[in-house]
Amino acid sequence: MDFAWTQEQDAFRGKIRSFLDANLPENWEKFSEHGPASPALTAFAREFCVKLAEAGILFPHWPVEMGGEGLGPWEQQILAEEMWISGEPRGGQYMNVNWIGPTLEKYGTPEQKARYLVPITEGKSLWCQGFSEPNAGSDLASLRTRAAREDGPDGEVYKINGQKIWTSYAGLADTCFLLTRTSDDRKRGITILLVPMDTPGITVRNIPSLIGEGDIHEVFFDDVTVPVGARFGEEGQAWEIIAYSLRNERLGIPRFTLARAALNRAVEMLKARGAFAGEAVRIEAARCMALCEGAGTANYAIVQKRVDGLGVGPESSSARYATVMAERAVVEFVVEFLPEALADASPYLKMHHQRGIVAGVASGAAEIQLNIIASEVLELPREPR
Repeated sequence: MDFAWTQEQDAFRGKIRSFLDANLPENWEKFSEHGPASPALTAFAREFCVKLAEAGILFPHWPVEMGGEGLGPWEQQILAEEMWISGEPRGGQYMNVNWIGPTLEKYGTPEQKARYLVPITEGKSLWCQGFSEPNAGSDLASLRTRAAREDGPDGEVYKINGQKIWTSYAGLADTCFLLTRTSDDRKRGITILLVPMDTPGITVRNIPSLIGEGDIHEVFFDDVTVPVGARFGEEGQAWEIIAYSLRNERLGIPRFTLARAALNRAVEMLKARGAFAGEAVRIEAARCMALCEGAGTANYAIVQKRVDGLGVGPESSSARYATVMAERAVVEFVVEFLPEALADASPYLKMHHQRGIVAGVASGAAEIQLNIIASEVLELPREPR
């Protein structure tokens, strides 16, 4: 198997790196310590993504008919890798180009496409996803936030009541991709609504973080009313749409590349201090490197499936958990051998630490991924026989 990049792919990566060199400020590494959903980085990303759009590298992997360049999954991977290695200067807007936009194109009405796609392509909008609830984390079929259909003064509406939790970017988002319950059927009773975050009745509360500025929130819906036209897809179609969306979401977050870059930075610092000669530190660095490489290989296998037009199944959970293992290992390596990096000796390593410690929660908790691997990949019984 040939693991080399083509000349065209190398040129594409070089184009992205040149753009980053020219458009990230000199103090970017220090500035990027702000969390990806912080007001500071969100404001920066709104300007930065406009520049990306103008340069033609905000969504080059989209089809030409959507305004992209029709590049393939490998170019999408390269773009995501370079952004993550740089500390993800797109902030929360990576969601727009990875899965919000393509999902809108596939399932949205003409009115929804006209309203929401243009701001995405201009690099000006920020979305949040209203999925998890206090009693429905990665088990979305247990969600309770209800949308009741009823008559309003100007036609039929949905009245929403409920609560979401662990919602990234909710404090500054323009629109929520919201999962609601419209009937009691566990899966076929779930419906998606596209809800402007300034709609009356929505309350957002930041969840304090022990590290960083805190990027996650609770969101409360108290008699929030939206027109029937806010429904995305048909009633009860959410499960199908979410399955499509999550395949794009989880493949567009190559955290293992940031972990590998952080490891390289840490090793360089240790060598410069003459502190990389010991057996223990070298063995641990090698273990971290192996985990990063393993995560990369697992993710690349899935990218190749997309190239070949094959469906992506539960093996995505294996790649996801391999990435979590790599992230955790590098975080622990820095804590053990370079703890001063987390006290401002290295803004880059501090930035990675803040992002790395949440790797086991973002995009589906690591423990849930292990359950999926056990049941759907290894086909283990749920109870001893």
